[in-house]
Amino acid sequence: MHTQSPENDDCFAVRQAARHVSQLYERHLSEVDITPTQFSIMTVLGRGSSLTMMELAQAMVMERTSLVRALRPLMDSGFVADEPGEQGKRRFQLILTGSGRTKLDEAMVHWSAAQDEFERKFGHLQAASLRRELFRITRDVSKV
Repeated sequence: MHTQSPENDDCFAVRQAARHVSQLYERHLSEVDITPTQFSIMTVLGRGSSLTMMELAQAMVMERTSLVRALRPLMDSGFVADEPGEQGKRRFQLILTGSGRTKLDEAMVHWSAAQDEFERKFGHLQAASLRRELFRITRDVSKV
């Protein structure tokens, strides 16, 4: 039987690091009562175009049920709304509302503080390199 140590486990290392980084951003974003996932959802929707639930789930690389769980409080608060799609289509389009844009602007201050803290602790160049590698993993490994 082969035993694996955490030091050689890629999944363990990535998940452990993700939890620590998430906790840092959660601490800052809790000041405006949103989670890092909700912030990311609002950022994606804030780019200006409406998205279907499926398109948003793909953009976020999330299961639909997890997305709905994160999205529900944003919709209940009026930050995100769904509107009917194009004529003849039954799918709803998700949009960031005006109050959602205001909330996103408010949250951006706290996100920036989290970003600054992370880069101060980890290093600016290391953070940029890490982001590139993580996006490469998302792009290359997800094709498997």
